[in-house]
Amino acid sequence: MTPSKYSLRPGLYAITDPDLLPDKRLVPAVEAALRGGAVMVQYRDKTSGPSDRLRRASDLLSVCRNAHVPLLINDDPELAKRIGAAGAHLGQEDGELRAARDLLGPDAIIGQTCHASLDLAEAAVKSGADYLAFGRFFPSMTKPGAPAATPEILQQAQQYRLPLSAIGGITLENAPLLIAQGADLLAVIGGLFGTDDVEARARAFTELFNT
Repeated sequence: MTPSKYSLRPGLYAITDPDLLPDKRLVPAVEAALRGGAVMVQYRDKTSGPSDRLRRASDLLSVCRNAHVPLLINDDPELAKRIGAAGAHLGQEDGELRAARDLLGPDAIIGQTCHASLDLAEAAVKSGADYLAFGRFFPSMTKPGAPAATPEILQQAQQYRLPLSAIGGITLENAPLLIAQGADLLAVIGGLFGTDDVEARARAFTELFNT
């Protein structure tokens, strides 16, 4: 939802990782995920310097715009604003959602990490979040210290009538359970970009939403 271009659709939410996707692999891998049906991409990079992050985010923005898929920036509304990304995703330690909304405008997509807490979800709803992210649901190398969540929280969070994103150790085998409990978006990092054939894996995740 940037300037009336994008809406949130159920499906695969591809999240990048600098360890899995060094420079030469970043754009080709994201292009492959988009060909496989990813409905949203998040640029997540907590280690690179500002100039590298600007360059990589800009490259991904071009790829995502060509595919008519929104690109969100993890934890950095200022970078999202600078490059004209579709929005941002905020963790609980990454600034106020209302401030991000003021910066990015009413049409930006802004998501909020809620871990395993309905109280955090309710606060995010009141602050104007566009989607709520829960997890980790399963053991995850990317988020090993994140609070554990149970699939039931997705069912409980449907009361907020916002799209729900699930993250944390998601595989083709455990994803159907999360979808059945109410996940609209499957946020996948290693289970997508840690594979040899990203396009095929993305297509397999996408098919889960079509069956």
